[in-house]
Amino acid sequence: MVTSSVVNTYPLSSYTFGTKEPKMEKDTSVADRLARMKVNYFKEGMRTSVEGILLVQEHNHPHILLLQIGNTFCKLPGGRLKPGENEIEGLKRKLSSKLAANSPGLQPNWQIGECVAIWWRPNFETIMYPYCPPHITKPKECKKLFVVHLSEREYFAVPKNLKLLAVPLFELYDNVQRYGPVISTIPQQLSRFQFNMIHP
Repeated sequence: MVTSSVVNTYPLSSYTFGTKEPKMEKDTSVADRLARMKVNYFKEGMRTSVEGILLVQEHNHPHILLLQIGNTFCKLPGGRLKPGENEIEGLKRKLSSKLAANSPGLQPNWQIGECVAIWWRPNFETIMYPYCPPHITKPKECKKLFVVHLSEREYFAVPKNLKLLAVPLFELYDNVQRYGPVISTIPQQLSRFQFNMIHP
């Protein structure tokens, strides 16, 4: 794990993007997803998920890589940990499943940095909070966001049914309507970092 208050960001053009077979969502709707979460909760307990904040730069401004499903819904790469799985190793596994090529020689060197946010889902509902409400003794999900330090050059393979977008911090900021409460508050969580814009 890397702890540093400086994040090196490289131009988007330093990275190569390819495609791989589609990665189908397990659920076709939000209701299905919450129903599946409920089933898993009674089987395994609280869901723990990890997501990565991957930073690049364009026009000397930090951008975050987001996966877009369809034309509207954006999410950070990551997902659910297996019971007992280490957060860092689990995030590397999830990042590879979402963004790495299928050949072992092209695996990105995922450098996981510090956890910058923890979100809680009190009930089987879409709403999440950056704290666990005091009356909730059994939250249904805990989601942690980690900064991922990218190397200067990487090859990303994006599932054919998803798009990978580089979204500037200024567009995310306070834009809850478009990005939801978790992603729209990433600029505040990153405000303590110094961005080192590297132009190779």
